[in-house]
Amino acid sequence: MRNMTTIMRRELGAYFNSPIAYVVISVFLVLSAFLFFNALFLQQQADLRELFDGFWTTLLVAILGPAITMRLFAEERSNDTLELLLTMPVTDWEVVLGKYLAALVLFGYAMLAMGCFAVTVSFLGPLDKGAAFAGFIGLFLTTATYMAIGLMASAFTKNQIVAFLLSVTLCLLLWLVGKVVQVMPPAIQPAIDWLGVDGHIGNMARGVFDSRDLLYFGSLIAACLFVTQTTIESRRWS
Repeated sequence: MRNMTTIMRRELGAYFNSPIAYVVISVFLVLSAFLFFNALFLQQQADLRELFDGFWTTLLVAILGPAITMRLFAEERSNDTLELLLTMPVTDWEVVLGKYLAALVLFGYAMLAMGCFAVTVSFLGPLDKGAAFAGFIGLFLTTATYMAIGLMASAFTKNQIVAFLLSVTLCLLLWLVGKVVQVMPPAIQPAIDWLGVDGHIGNMARGVFDSRDLLYFGSLIAACLFVTQTTIESRRWS
């Protein structure tokens, strides 16, 4: 646990000692604010549904997750410091989880800043606290899933741009799957619908907590982290 925490702090320091964290989080918050106030004033929707389940928000986090994680392993490999890290008394899982937790904490700061949107709605009218809480959790889990995919892609290559493009492609595929359910044969529509991230975040944006949605996000995150750990382990013995 101590090693994992040390790695997490190391990565958070690297984020905040460079423009990466400030640029990524600032751009995300500015675009989120634009989407929120567009729905609030132009569409006359005094709620947070568009912020959690809107077309542009789900597309935005599919880019944000890979942008945050693309450097985590690719930079180590490019600078030839990954091998040095792996020779230290840390396990592969401690390295993977430490880096992943750093990305989660970074996005957590952005989620805290997004709380001002909920405050704005509460001033304009009654805020559905249950739906708002579920929506925030859904958005966090969606981004956490995309960051797990980004971390996995970063472990595959030493080029950050390649890692970013690969992970964005995978994230967009997950997002697009839910958009093509209706054109699929009826026999496989339930499976396709379950694979797409769109329906799961949509449920939580409506305030619905379903164990199947939690299982979906948890399974994808665990699978991606396992592949990442296996990739790092193979480099230890190569």
